[in-house]
Order: sequence, then structure tokens, then C-alpha cells
Amino acid sequence: MNIVFDFGAVLFDWQPEQLLARQFPHLTATPAQAKALARSIFHHESWQAFDRGDVELASVVAGTAERLDLAPAALHGLMAPIGDELLPIDCNVELLERLRARRDQVGDIRLYFLSNMPAPFARTLEKKHAFIDWFDGGIFSGDVQLAKPDPAIFELLAARHGLAPARTVFIDDMLNNVQAAQALGWQAIHCQQPEGLAAQLQARLESA
Repeated sequence: MNIVFDFGAVLFDWQPEQLLARQFPHLTATPAQAKALARSIFHHESWQAFDRGDVELASVVAGTAERLDLAPAALHGLMAPIGDELLPIDCNVELLERLRARRDQVGDIRLYFLSNMPAPFARTLEKKHAFIDWFDGGIFSGDVQLAKPDPAIFELLAARHGLAPARTVFIDDMLNNVQAAQALGWQAIHCQQPEGLAAQLQARLESA
């Protein structure tokens, strides 16, 4: 069985509202304000283009600052260190370690990742977190100019590593990404609570 992990909110804690509250406290006085600002920044096409590797960070900072009337220096201070701000979710890194041991001892599973991640942040994660080397392969969106939920990025991972859809379980926190994988015949888990992933995955592996 092939197991494909997303990174943000699955293996790494991604809390954009908290980052914004630190950098822009006057704009995030309530959770609703923080959520709205996070959506206007991180769900906008300019950020998605950065995810895909189509534009550089400086372009995103300049465009977002002008669009939302934010101070460019403060916005750069929010965005530039995100790779360092992404901290591992311990319970799921422990899950990954158990899966790695099973792969190495039994050989019945393979481990991959598929992450929407700008290239600068991907390089930071690779340098900081040795467990990324546990994977048999993977794709960061910023390296291939493709991003989930575009079917092409799923197909690229499958082609590179010979993944049979019915023998592949994809894990992601975003429902639209899960549905994109399912549309290609992949099995999928919608990871809404990271601490519940181990049980979800175990049930899926037992039924396989």
C-alpha cells in the first residue's frame, strides 16, 4: 500500500490566524477577523501562484500589501519566516516513524508526500527536519509549477513512482484535495483532527 501525506495541518502545524495575530494584532482582534484576513491572504490567487512556484515572495508581498493596504515590511515579516514557523505535529511524526519501521521490516507499504509548499519553505523544511528523508519520494508544488487540487500534480506523483490508484491512500486536511484524489481512483482520508489520523489510517490499512 502506498501512503501519501500532505504536510500542512497533517505533519506540520499550520495556524495562519495565530501568525497574523502576532504580526497584525490591530487587524485580528477577534477570531472572525483573523480568519477573514488569513483567507484574504493565503487563499488568494497571488499566494496560490507562489505555492506553484510561478512568482517570487517579493512579488506576493508587494501585491498583497497594495491589495489589502498593509505595510510591506510587516507583511514580509509575516511571510518570509513561515518555513521556520511550521512545527511538526508530534503524534503524526510518531505515526510516520512507525510506518517507516513497518516498511523497513515488512515491506508492505511505501511512503510519499504531496504538499502545496513554496520552494523556499520546502528547502527550509528539508534542512530542519530529518524525518522528511524517511519518505520514498514526494512532490512540493513549488518545485513543479503545479498545485493541489489540480489532477496533474497527483498524476505526476503517480507516474514518477508507479503508484496504482487503488493501492494508494492520500491524506490531506483540505476536502477539495481529498475529492480530487478520489476522482482519480485513489483512496483518501480527510484529516480534520491530526490526533485522530493514526486510527483512521489503521482502519484503512486493515480493510485493504
